[in-house]
Amino acid sequence: MSTTAPASRAAEVLARPITLNGLTVPNRIVMAPMTRQFSPGGIPGEDVVGYYSRRAAAGVGLIVTEGTYVGHDSAGQSDRVPRFHGAEQLAGWAKVAEGVHAAGGTIVPQLWHIGMVREQGQPPYAEAPAVGPSGLRIGSDEVTGTAMTQRDLDDVIGAFAEAAAAAERIGFDGVELHGAHGYLLDQFLYAGTNRRTDAYGGDPVARTKFAAEIVAAVRETVSPEFPIIFRYSQWKQDVYGARLAETPEELEAILTPIAAAGVDVFHASTRRYWLPEFEETGSDLNLAGWTKKLTGKQTITVGSVGLDGDFLKGFRGEGAPLKGIDDLLDSLERDEFDMVAVGRALLQDPEWAAKVLAGRVEELAPYDAAALRSLS
Repeated sequence: MSTTAPASRAAEVLARPITLNGLTVPNRIVMAPMTRQFSPGGIPGEDVVGYYSRRAAAGVGLIVTEGTYVGHDSAGQSDRVPRFHGAEQLAGWAKVAEGVHAAGGTIVPQLWHIGMVREQGQPPYAEAPAVGPSGLRIGSDEVTGTAMTQRDLDDVIGAFAEAAAAAERIGFDGVELHGAHGYLLDQFLYAGTNRRTDAYGGDPVARTKFAAEIVAAVRETVSPEFPIIFRYSQWKQDVYGARLAETPEELEAILTPIAAAGVDVFHASTRRYWLPEFEETGSDLNLAGWTKKLTGKQTITVGSVGLDGDFLKGFRGEGAPLKGIDDLLDSLERDEFDMVAVGRALLQDPEWAAKVLAGRVEELAPYDAAALRSLS
Protein backbone atom coordinates (compact mmCIF):
# COMPACT_ATOMS: atom_id res chain seq x y z
CA MET A 1 0.00 0.00 0.00
CA SER A 2 1.27 3.47 -0.82
CA THR A 3 2.78 5.53 1.99
CA THR A 4 1.66 8.74 0.30
CA ALA A 5 -0.71 10.91 2.35
CA PRO A 6 -4.34 9.97 1.61
CA ALA A 7 -5.25 13.26 -0.11
CA SER A 8 -2.25 13.36 -2.46
CA ARG A 9 -2.52 9.66 -3.20
CA ALA A 10 -6.16 10.11 -4.20
CA ALA A 11 -5.17 12.98 -6.46
CA GLU A 12 -2.51 10.87 -8.16
CA VAL A 13 -4.71 7.82 -8.67
CA LEU A 14 -7.76 9.73 -9.89
CA ALA A 15 -5.83 12.14 -12.13
CA ARG A 16 -4.72 9.48 -14.61
CA PRO A 17 -6.26 9.88 -18.10
CA ILE A 18 -8.12 6.98 -19.69
CA THR A 19 -9.27 6.10 -23.20
CA LEU A 20 -12.79 4.70 -23.71
CA ASN A 21 -12.91 3.38 -27.26
CA GLY A 22 -12.11 6.53 -29.28
CA LEU A 23 -12.54 8.99 -26.41
CA THR A 24 -9.74 10.15 -24.13
CA VAL A 25 -11.01 11.31 -20.74
CA PRO A 26 -8.61 13.52 -18.73
CA ASN A 27 -9.11 11.74 -15.41
CA ARG A 28 -10.98 8.93 -13.65
CA ILE A 29 -13.77 11.05 -12.12
CA VAL A 30 -17.27 10.65 -13.57
CA MET A 31 -20.32 12.74 -12.72
CA ALA A 32 -23.09 10.21 -12.10
CA PRO A 33 -26.48 10.76 -13.78
CA MET A 34 -29.03 12.41 -11.47
CA THR A 35 -32.62 13.28 -12.37
CA ARG A 36 -33.35 17.00 -11.81
CA GLN A 37 -36.62 17.95 -13.60
CA PHE A 38 -35.32 21.44 -14.41
CA SER A 39 -36.10 21.41 -18.15
CA PRO A 40 -39.64 22.74 -18.84
CA GLY A 41 -41.02 21.24 -22.01
CA GLY A 42 -38.16 18.78 -21.96
CA ILE A 43 -35.81 21.51 -23.23
CA PRO A 44 -32.48 22.03 -21.43
CA GLY A 45 -31.90 25.76 -21.03
CA GLU A 46 -28.95 27.98 -20.16
CA ASP A 47 -29.20 26.94 -16.50
CA VAL A 48 -28.58 23.34 -17.55
CA VAL A 49 -25.60 24.46 -19.64
CA GLY A 50 -24.21 26.20 -16.58
CA TYR A 51 -24.93 23.29 -14.26
CA TYR A 52 -22.84 20.82 -16.26
CA SER A 53 -20.20 23.32 -17.43
CA ARG A 54 -19.39 24.36 -13.86
CA ARG A 55 -18.55 20.80 -12.92
CA ALA A 56 -16.52 20.22 -16.09
CA ALA A 57 -14.55 23.41 -15.42
CA ALA A 58 -13.88 22.13 -11.91
CA GLY A 59 -12.21 18.97 -13.17
CA VAL A 60 -14.85 16.29 -13.71
CA GLY A 61 -13.39 14.14 -16.49
CA LEU A 62 -16.60 12.59 -17.82
CA ILE A 63 -20.13 13.86 -17.26
CA VAL A 64 -23.07 11.51 -17.65
CA THR A 65 -26.20 13.62 -17.94
CA GLU A 66 -29.42 13.10 -16.08
CA GLY A 67 -31.73 10.57 -17.73
CA THR A 68 -33.20 11.88 -20.99
CA TYR A 69 -36.31 10.41 -22.61
CA VAL A 70 -35.90 8.74 -25.98
CA GLY A 71 -38.51 9.40 -28.66
CA HIS A 72 -41.21 6.92 -27.70
CA ASP A 73 -44.67 7.84 -26.39
CA SER A 74 -44.28 5.78 -23.21
CA ALA A 75 -40.66 6.73 -22.50
CA GLY A 76 -41.60 9.07 -19.65
CA GLN A 77 -44.24 11.32 -18.21
CA SER A 78 -42.71 14.43 -16.67
CA ASP A 79 -42.83 17.64 -18.66
CA ARG A 80 -39.71 18.82 -16.83
CA VAL A 81 -37.42 15.88 -17.53
CA PRO A 82 -35.31 16.60 -20.62
CA ARG A 83 -35.97 14.73 -23.84
CA PHE A 84 -33.38 13.63 -26.37
CA HIS A 85 -35.59 14.13 -29.40
CA GLY A 86 -37.18 17.15 -31.04
CA ALA A 87 -35.51 20.18 -32.64
CA GLU A 88 -35.67 22.52 -29.63
CA GLN A 89 -34.60 19.81 -27.22
CA LEU A 90 -31.59 18.77 -29.29
CA ALA A 91 -30.59 22.39 -29.87
CA GLY A 92 -30.56 22.83 -26.11
CA TRP A 93 -28.46 19.73 -25.65
CA ALA A 94 -26.00 20.89 -28.33
CA LYS A 95 -25.35 23.99 -26.22
CA VAL A 96 -24.78 21.80 -23.17
CA ALA A 97 -22.17 19.71 -25.00
CA GLU A 98 -20.50 22.85 -26.35
CA GLY A 99 -20.33 24.37 -22.87
CA VAL A 100 -18.83 21.26 -21.32
CA HIS A 101 -16.22 21.00 -24.06
CA ALA A 102 -15.31 24.67 -23.68
CA ALA A 103 -14.75 23.97 -19.97
CA GLY A 104 -12.40 21.09 -20.74
CA GLY A 105 -14.69 18.15 -20.00
CA THR A 106 -16.31 15.29 -21.90
CA ILE A 107 -19.99 14.42 -21.81
CA VAL A 108 -22.44 11.66 -22.72
CA PRO A 109 -26.24 11.73 -22.47
CA GLN A 110 -28.01 8.99 -20.56
CA LEU A 111 -30.75 7.63 -22.84
CA TRP A 112 -33.79 6.48 -20.88
CA HIS A 113 -37.14 4.75 -21.11
CA ILE A 114 -38.97 4.30 -17.81
CA GLY A 115 -41.18 1.41 -18.90
CA MET A 116 -43.59 0.34 -16.16
CA VAL A 117 -42.31 2.85 -13.60
CA ARG A 118 -44.68 5.75 -13.09
CA GLU A 119 -43.11 9.05 -12.11
CA GLN A 120 -44.29 11.27 -9.30
CA GLY A 121 -44.28 15.02 -8.88
CA GLN A 122 -44.42 17.03 -12.08
CA PRO A 123 -47.46 16.93 -14.39
CA PRO A 124 -47.16 14.45 -17.25
CA TYR A 125 -46.54 15.62 -20.79
CA ALA A 126 -47.74 12.29 -22.17
CA GLU A 127 -50.61 10.02 -21.14
CA ALA A 128 -49.32 7.02 -23.07
CA PRO A 129 -49.84 3.62 -21.41
CA ALA A 130 -47.17 2.13 -19.23
CA VAL A 131 -45.41 -0.63 -21.15
CA GLY A 132 -43.00 -3.36 -20.21
CA PRO A 133 -42.06 -6.95 -20.92
CA SER A 134 -45.13 -8.33 -19.14
CA GLY A 135 -47.07 -5.30 -17.90
CA LEU A 136 -45.80 -5.84 -14.33
CA ARG A 137 -44.43 -3.26 -11.97
CA ILE A 138 -41.48 -4.05 -9.72
CA GLY A 139 -42.61 -5.98 -6.67
CA SER A 140 -46.12 -6.76 -7.96
CA ASP A 141 -47.77 -9.72 -9.66
CA GLU A 142 -50.71 -7.59 -10.82
CA VAL A 143 -50.74 -6.69 -14.51
CA THR A 144 -51.30 -2.92 -14.58
CA GLY A 145 -49.64 -2.07 -17.89
CA THR A 146 -49.24 -3.30 -21.42
CA ALA A 147 -47.00 -6.19 -22.46
CA MET A 148 -44.96 -5.00 -25.41
CA THR A 149 -45.61 -6.38 -28.88
CA GLN A 150 -42.88 -6.94 -31.44
CA ARG A 151 -43.81 -3.62 -33.01
CA ASP A 152 -43.43 -1.92 -29.62
CA LEU A 153 -40.02 -3.51 -29.18
CA ASP A 154 -38.90 -2.43 -32.64
CA ASP A 155 -40.12 1.12 -32.03
CA VAL A 156 -38.18 1.43 -28.80
CA ILE A 157 -35.04 -0.07 -30.35
CA GLY A 158 -35.34 2.50 -33.12
CA ALA A 159 -35.87 5.32 -30.63
CA PHE A 160 -32.65 4.49 -28.78
CA ALA A 161 -30.71 4.24 -32.03
CA GLU A 162 -32.08 7.57 -33.28
CA ALA A 163 -31.19 9.28 -30.00
CA ALA A 164 -27.65 7.90 -30.10
CA ALA A 165 -27.20 9.07 -33.69
CA ALA A 166 -28.45 12.51 -32.65
CA ALA A 167 -25.99 12.57 -29.75
CA GLU A 168 -23.05 12.01 -32.07
CA ARG A 169 -24.40 14.49 -34.61
CA ILE A 170 -24.75 17.35 -32.13
CA GLY A 171 -21.34 16.87 -30.56
CA PHE A 172 -21.60 14.50 -27.60
CA ASP A 173 -18.69 12.19 -26.83
CA GLY A 174 -20.63 8.93 -26.44
CA VAL A 175 -23.88 7.66 -24.95
CA GLU A 176 -24.99 5.81 -21.85
CA LEU A 177 -27.94 3.43 -22.08
CA HIS A 178 -29.96 3.25 -18.86
CA GLY A 179 -30.44 -0.43 -18.11
CA ALA A 180 -30.61 -0.12 -14.32
CA HIS A 181 -32.88 0.54 -11.31
CA GLY A 182 -36.01 -1.17 -12.57
CA TYR A 183 -36.57 0.92 -15.71
CA LEU A 184 -37.51 -0.59 -19.07
CA LEU A 185 -34.30 -2.35 -20.10
CA ASP A 186 -33.86 -3.64 -16.56
CA GLN A 187 -37.46 -4.86 -16.53
CA PHE A 188 -36.51 -7.23 -19.35
CA LEU A 189 -33.33 -8.36 -17.58
CA TYR A 190 -35.09 -9.04 -14.27
CA ALA A 191 -37.03 -12.29 -13.83
CA GLY A 192 -39.45 -10.58 -11.46
CA THR A 193 -40.87 -8.37 -14.20
CA ASN A 194 -40.14 -10.44 -17.30
CA ARG A 195 -42.58 -13.34 -17.51
CA ARG A 196 -42.56 -13.58 -21.29
CA THR A 197 -42.62 -16.94 -23.04
CA ASP A 198 -41.32 -15.72 -26.40
CA ALA A 199 -37.70 -15.16 -27.43
CA TYR A 200 -37.43 -12.16 -25.07
CA GLY A 201 -38.16 -14.07 -21.86
CA GLY A 202 -37.25 -17.22 -20.02
CA ASP A 203 -33.69 -17.97 -18.97
CA PRO A 204 -31.18 -15.21 -18.14
CA VAL A 205 -29.70 -15.14 -21.65
CA ALA A 206 -33.12 -14.84 -23.30
CA ARG A 207 -33.95 -11.94 -21.00
CA THR A 208 -30.92 -10.05 -22.37
CA LYS A 209 -32.20 -10.17 -25.96
CA PHE A 210 -33.99 -6.79 -25.89
CA ALA A 211 -31.09 -4.92 -24.27
CA ALA A 212 -28.59 -6.57 -26.62
CA GLU A 213 -30.68 -5.59 -29.65
CA ILE A 214 -30.75 -1.99 -28.47
CA VAL A 215 -26.98 -1.99 -28.00
CA ALA A 216 -26.48 -3.54 -31.44
CA ALA A 217 -28.78 -0.99 -33.09
CA VAL A 218 -26.93 1.86 -31.41
CA ARG A 219 -23.57 0.37 -32.34
CA GLU A 220 -24.66 0.15 -35.99
CA THR A 221 -25.96 3.72 -35.99
CA VAL A 222 -22.94 5.53 -34.52
CA SER A 223 -19.28 5.61 -35.53
CA PRO A 224 -17.15 2.60 -34.55
CA GLU A 225 -15.05 4.74 -32.18
CA PHE A 226 -18.07 6.32 -30.44
CA PRO A 227 -18.24 4.93 -26.87
CA ILE A 228 -21.33 3.08 -25.68
CA ILE A 229 -21.76 2.82 -21.91
CA PHE A 230 -24.35 0.48 -20.43
CA ARG A 231 -25.57 1.15 -16.90
CA TYR A 232 -27.05 -1.74 -14.97
CA SER A 233 -27.77 -2.69 -11.39
CA GLN A 234 -28.81 -5.59 -9.21
CA TRP A 235 -31.11 -3.40 -7.03
CA LYS A 236 -34.33 -1.82 -8.25
CA GLN A 237 -36.10 1.36 -7.33
CA ASP A 238 -37.76 0.76 -3.94
CA VAL A 239 -36.71 -2.92 -4.01
CA TYR A 240 -33.13 -2.73 -2.82
CA GLY A 241 -32.75 -6.45 -2.26
CA ALA A 242 -33.59 -7.43 -5.85
CA ARG A 243 -30.87 -9.22 -7.80
CA LEU A 244 -30.35 -10.08 -11.45
CA ALA A 245 -27.75 -12.68 -10.57
CA GLU A 246 -27.02 -14.70 -7.43
CA THR A 247 -23.67 -16.03 -8.65
CA PRO A 248 -20.80 -14.86 -10.85
CA GLU A 249 -21.82 -17.50 -13.38
CA GLU A 250 -25.32 -16.06 -13.66
CA LEU A 251 -23.94 -12.54 -13.99
CA GLU A 252 -21.58 -13.68 -16.75
CA ALA A 253 -24.50 -15.22 -18.64
CA ILE A 254 -26.38 -11.91 -18.49
CA LEU A 255 -23.53 -9.57 -19.34
CA THR A 256 -21.84 -11.56 -22.13
CA PRO A 257 -24.52 -11.03 -24.83
CA ILE A 258 -24.80 -7.33 -23.95
CA ALA A 259 -21.04 -6.89 -24.12
CA ALA A 260 -20.85 -8.76 -27.41
CA ALA A 261 -23.50 -6.49 -28.93
CA GLY A 262 -21.14 -3.53 -28.75
CA VAL A 263 -20.79 -2.14 -25.22
CA ASP A 264 -17.47 -0.43 -24.49
CA VAL A 265 -17.97 0.35 -20.80
CA PHE A 266 -20.27 -1.00 -18.08
CA HIS A 267 -21.47 1.41 -15.39
CA ALA A 268 -22.22 -0.94 -12.50
CA SER A 269 -24.62 0.83 -10.16
CA THR A 270 -24.51 -0.08 -6.48
CA ARG A 271 -25.71 1.79 -3.41
CA ARG A 272 -22.45 1.16 -1.48
CA TYR A 273 -19.35 0.82 -3.64
CA TRP A 274 -17.28 -0.94 -0.96
CA LEU A 275 -19.53 -3.99 -0.52
CA PRO A 276 -18.39 -7.32 -2.04
CA GLU A 277 -20.91 -8.42 -4.65
CA PHE A 278 -20.56 -12.18 -4.19
CA GLU A 279 -19.20 -12.47 -0.66
CA GLU A 280 -19.76 -16.22 -0.58
CA THR A 281 -16.95 -16.64 -3.13
CA GLY A 282 -14.42 -15.16 -0.73
CA SER A 283 -13.70 -12.33 -3.16
CA ASP A 284 -13.78 -8.65 -2.17
CA LEU A 285 -14.65 -7.55 -5.72
CA ASN A 286 -17.61 -5.19 -5.95
CA LEU A 287 -20.09 -5.27 -8.84
CA ALA A 288 -17.86 -3.21 -11.13
CA GLY A 289 -14.91 -5.44 -10.30
CA TRP A 290 -16.80 -8.60 -11.12
CA THR A 291 -18.15 -7.01 -14.29
CA LYS A 292 -14.67 -6.24 -15.56
CA LYS A 293 -13.38 -9.69 -14.59
CA LEU A 294 -16.24 -11.47 -16.36
CA THR A 295 -16.48 -9.36 -19.53
CA GLY A 296 -13.05 -7.82 -19.99
CA LYS A 297 -14.75 -4.47 -20.55
CA GLN A 298 -13.87 -1.24 -18.80
CA THR A 299 -16.09 -0.41 -15.84
CA ILE A 300 -17.28 2.51 -13.73
CA THR A 301 -17.96 2.01 -10.04
CA VAL A 302 -20.50 4.11 -8.15
CA GLY A 303 -22.35 4.16 -4.84
CA SER A 304 -22.10 6.76 -2.04
CA VAL A 305 -18.68 8.01 -3.11
CA GLY A 306 -17.96 11.31 -1.36
CA LEU A 307 -20.71 11.15 1.23
CA ASP A 308 -20.22 11.67 4.96
CA GLY A 309 -19.14 8.53 6.74
CA ASP A 310 -17.54 7.07 3.64
CA PHE A 311 -15.20 8.76 1.15
CA LEU A 312 -15.37 12.31 2.55
CA LYS A 313 -14.74 11.52 6.21
CA GLY A 314 -11.91 9.24 5.14
CA PHE A 315 -10.10 12.23 3.69
CA ARG A 316 -10.83 14.46 6.67
CA GLY A 317 -10.05 12.01 9.45
CA GLU A 318 -6.88 12.30 11.49
CA GLY A 319 -4.24 9.67 10.85
CA ALA A 320 -5.27 6.61 8.83
CA PRO A 321 -8.28 7.13 6.51
CA LEU A 322 -11.57 5.60 7.53
CA LYS A 323 -13.25 2.66 5.84
CA GLY A 324 -13.36 2.77 2.09
CA ILE A 325 -10.67 5.22 0.96
CA ASP A 326 -7.64 2.97 0.73
CA ASP A 327 -9.75 0.11 -0.58
CA LEU A 328 -11.17 2.26 -3.38
CA LEU A 329 -7.77 3.58 -4.44
CA ASP A 330 -6.17 0.13 -4.15
CA SER A 331 -8.88 -1.28 -6.43
CA LEU A 332 -8.30 1.47 -8.99
CA GLU A 333 -4.56 0.87 -8.94
CA ARG A 334 -5.14 -2.88 -9.38
CA ASP A 335 -7.42 -2.07 -12.35
CA GLU A 336 -10.33 -3.92 -10.76
CA PHE A 337 -12.42 -1.10 -12.26
CA ASP A 338 -11.45 1.96 -14.26
CA MET A 339 -13.42 5.03 -13.20
CA VAL A 340 -15.30 6.33 -10.16
CA ALA A 341 -18.69 8.04 -10.46
CA VAL A 342 -19.65 10.69 -7.93
CA GLY A 343 -23.25 11.81 -7.52
CA ARG A 344 -24.68 13.74 -4.58
CA ALA A 345 -21.29 14.98 -3.39
CA LEU A 346 -20.93 16.79 -6.75
CA LEU A 347 -24.37 18.31 -6.32
CA GLN A 348 -23.34 19.62 -2.93
CA ASP A 349 -19.95 20.91 -4.07
CA PRO A 350 -19.45 21.66 -7.79
CA GLU A 351 -15.73 22.09 -7.04
CA TRP A 352 -15.44 18.57 -5.57
CA ALA A 353 -13.24 17.19 -8.36
CA ALA A 354 -10.93 20.21 -8.45
CA LYS A 355 -10.39 20.06 -4.70
CA VAL A 356 -9.69 16.32 -4.70
CA LEU A 357 -7.37 16.48 -7.72
CA ALA A 358 -5.44 19.35 -6.14
CA GLY A 359 -5.23 17.64 -2.76
CA ARG A 360 -7.38 20.35 -1.14
CA VAL A 361 -9.73 17.90 0.49
CA GLU A 362 -9.94 19.93 3.68
CA GLU A 363 -11.99 22.43 1.65
CA LEU A 364 -14.69 19.96 0.61
CA ALA A 365 -18.20 21.05 1.57
CA PRO A 366 -19.86 18.54 3.92
CA TYR A 367 -22.76 16.71 2.33
CA ASP A 368 -26.10 18.15 3.47
CA ALA A 369 -29.18 16.65 1.85
CA ALA A 370 -31.46 19.42 3.06
CA ALA A 371 -29.25 22.11 1.53
CA LEU A 372 -29.36 20.52 -1.92
CA ARG A 373 -32.81 21.96 -2.60
CA SER A 374 -31.25 25.37 -3.14
CA LEU A 375 -28.22 24.20 -5.16
CA SER A 376 -27.78 23.86 -8.94
